[in-house]
Amino acid sequence: MSVIAGIYHSNNEPVPLEYCKGIMEVLKHYPADDIQIWHKENVFLGCHAQWITPESIREQLPYYDYDRQLTITADAIIDNRDELFEQLQVERSQRKTMPDSHLILLAYQKWEEETPKYLVGDFTFMIWDEKRKKFFGARDFSGARTLYFYHSQQHFAFCTITQPLFKLPYITNQLNEQWLAEFLAIPWNFESVDTDSTVYKDIQQIPPSHSISVYDGKVRLSRYSTLKAGQRLKLKTNEEYEEAFRDVFQSAVTARLRTHHQVGAHLSGGLDSGSVASFAANSLKRENKQLHTFSYIPVKNFVDWTPKSRVANEKPLIESTVQYVGNINDRYYDFEGRSPLTEVDDWLDVLEMPYKFFENTFWLKGIYEEAHKQGVRVLLNGQRGNWTVSWGHAIDYQAMLLKKLKLIRFYREVDLYSKNLGVKRSRVFSAVRKKAFPLLNQSAFSRNDSQFPLMINSEFAKKWNVFEKLKQHDIDLTGNSITNAYEVKKKQFEQLYYWNITGTYGSKLSLRYSVWDRDPTNDLRVIQFCLSVPEEQYVQDGIARSLIRRSTKNLLPDNIRLNQRTRGVQGADGIHRMIPSWGNFMKELQQLIADPNVTEFLNLKSIREAIEKLGDKPRPEHVYDLDFRLLMRSLIFYRFIKNFA
Repeated sequence: MSVIAGIYHSNNEPVPLEYCKGIMEVLKHYPADDIQIWHKENVFLGCHAQWITPESIREQLPYYDYDRQLTITADAIIDNRDELFEQLQVERSQRKTMPDSHLILLAYQKWEEETPKYLVGDFTFMIWDEKRKKFFGARDFSGARTLYFYHSQQHFAFCTITQPLFKLPYITNQLNEQWLAEFLAIPWNFESVDTDSTVYKDIQQIPPSHSISVYDGKVRLSRYSTLKAGQRLKLKTNEEYEEAFRDVFQSAVTARLRTHHQVGAHLSGGLDSGSVASFAANSLKRENKQLHTFSYIPVKNFVDWTPKSRVANEKPLIESTVQYVGNINDRYYDFEGRSPLTEVDDWLDVLEMPYKFFENTFWLKGIYEEAHKQGVRVLLNGQRGNWTVSWGHAIDYQAMLLKKLKLIRFYREVDLYSKNLGVKRSRVFSAVRKKAFPLLNQSAFSRNDSQFPLMINSEFAKKWNVFEKLKQHDIDLTGNSITNAYEVKKKQFEQLYYWNITGTYGSKLSLRYSVWDRDPTNDLRVIQFCLSVPEEQYVQDGIARSLIRRSTKNLLPDNIRLNQRTRGVQGADGIHRMIPSWGNFMKELQQLIADPNVTEFLNLKSIREAIEKLGDKPRPEHVYDLDFRLLMRSLIFYRFIKNFA
């Protein structure tokens, strides 16, 4: 794990030493096991390394291969090492100690610009090809690591984070108003439909699933991966599907345990994180290592207001998983004194841009801090699981059966699902009908109470023609579109703007705390497998997420594995935590309304109305209210602009 950086003057002008020092000086803000540079005339490469894997200890980065005249700097953990060793015919005596960066370099020698297609893992890298006088690099398919860059006819520079780039005299930190307009206009939790843009006008980023080629003063971005459902997997029995699932998922988990430090995991009371923890704990047992789990729980004086179908305090469920699986050292944190409001400035500093996902920030960063204290350097999660290993929406599946007039199977699934949930069939059928035939549900389109309040100033929106642009990308601007899970899943894998933010906060938190967040449910091989599995494996006998439930028999307790009646909900105590500082929150919002620095950007009318609705006496159940979300997002944006000014 590394912060990587580089400068290239394509006009052959030497890179001054003070430029190199300026960039590397900023990186001292982060902990490092080693700091190295490579400087040759008009090319500079740097690496601020944190050693996570055994092979990375004392790794030379940047690394110059004299025979091949290639230099690489990389921020990478490659998970398909054994496969690459065979394909590249690496001598067995070299395999155990070969760093991932050297493996990438060998891959580039063989496949050149096709290289990223052969790599599985979390990575960004840049290679200086001295013979061809070109740079080539890439970002992994889901953007788990970040890489920003600047380019002009004469200059090219890149870095894992943005701030060091502003040390170069030809790069300014002028804000990108087009990006800001999209950030404010999009109600969903992503920033811009332009996946290579950033909040800064001079800075771009390599999008997920893209490579970059820099030659003769020109920059070319190319998409090398698009995830779509391919050929269907055809096995004979449920048991064969379950065995195949366990094999591919176990391989993904095992690959992510490759560290000489402690291994940790986020653990909630659900299927995804529970499955990751179970597979990991059993694997670590064979290495005489224990899995350290980190779980958020509400503060002690929180009164649970959530409905019976939701669980705000998942500790009893988590303890059930821990006791059943074994080999787990579990820890629970309520992070008393923290709230979404207390963390804003720190998150702005970490992310280097405004953000929208405030609800879980206080415990998400807190878990990184605690993991660091416990010597954990790999922190597992199951964040992508809803779209991969635990896919299977019963209502949407039943709606699909109804639309295809597969009525016998449809009635059977509805009947069994209603019995499993303990609800009337008529209630299930009503939900299915609305999914299958949304145009018949006219009331859904007449409801305005669930529409996200307009956050952007209308004149600013017109200036950048933002609504028209977003409509061209089929972005729902209300935040309440009725869509089926299959359409959402398709967009999740094909539209890269959904992926950027996860990699952004994962990369930047990891650099601060020397903890690499790794997700086996996001493994490329796992995704490809899950996309090939027939839908009837995911919903079966009235059971949603059937494949993972069946596959984890004897690996998870039944109250976790078979639970369809309740779901955990995290961050339900967000407003409760803010009550002591609610007056200051409201005061700052009034300052926002009066500040001329943000009036051109924000819709002050919507903000005033939201303040009026929430009032001076907050109710904890308003934590997921759209007006509260508008106010928090507006305040975060306000602080970013104020700090920038």
